[in-house]
This record gives sequence, structure tokens and C-alpha cells, in this order.
Amino acid sequence: MAPQDLANLAHLRRARDLIDREYACPLDVPAMARHALMSPAHFSRQFRAGYGETPYNYLMTRRIERAMALLRAGMSVADACMAVGCTSLGSFSSRFTELLGEPPSAYRIGEHHAVTAMPACVAKVRTRPTRDASSRIREAARDSAA
Repeated sequence: MAPQDLANLAHLRRARDLIDREYACPLDVPAMARHALMSPAHFSRQFRAGYGETPYNYLMTRRIERAMALLRAGMSVADACMAVGCTSLGSFSSRFTELLGEPPSAYRIGEHHAVTAMPACVAKVRTRPTRDASSRIREAARDSAA
């Protein structure tokens, strides 16, 4: 790997860490690109090549992931939406449903005994939302049958 490629990866990692840390703050691609010391267009291309999704999709996935934990703890959907930095309840609900295959209100009232029984580090990995909701549903069905 060339030295420039390593430098780009380090800059992308800084931006990804910013997203992970500041997910509840207003973030846009130009702000993330400034943190990575890149132009917005170059940053978006490099981020997608490095992480397999756009910076905005990564941000929204992190927000949904954090909202899932808040909903499991009993927080209302509107409060969870605002707590993770989303300003539109409709957009939040649409993205949540797209990623998980069920609306946040249904997720909130669902049973989550398995998640509370596992260590937090395992629960974080097992409940991480993915773009392919159908594979998540198949995986949950397989786990419940075992």
C-alpha cells in the first residue's frame, strides 16, 4: 500500500470516529470532509470505497443503532429520534423501517430479552442495523429456532 493510501485511510478513520462520537450533532458531508482534510466529493468517494457506504448512510446507521438501544430502554420514539440527532420523525421512522424491517414503535414494544442477557459488546455487534433487512429477519428466525 502506498504512503498516500495509508494517509487517506487515517484521514477517513478520523472522520468515521467523528461520526461515531458526534452522531447526535448536526453533521453534513462538508463538515466530515473538513475533518478528513479532503474536498467533499473526494471524501464521499473515498469513504464509500473504504467503508462500503456513503458518509451520510454511515451516519444514519449509527443514529439508528443508538436509537435502538434507547427504544429498548423504554424511551418514546419521538424522544429517541431527537436524542440521536434526527430532526424529522418521518425521515427517522422511514430509515429505521428500511434498515430493520419494522417501524420504531413496533421495535420499542417488542421483546428484547436476548439482547439484555448478552454482554453489551456482543449486543452491539448482533443488533447493528444493516442495509439488508431481509437477511436480518432470516438470521433472527434462525436464531430463535436454535
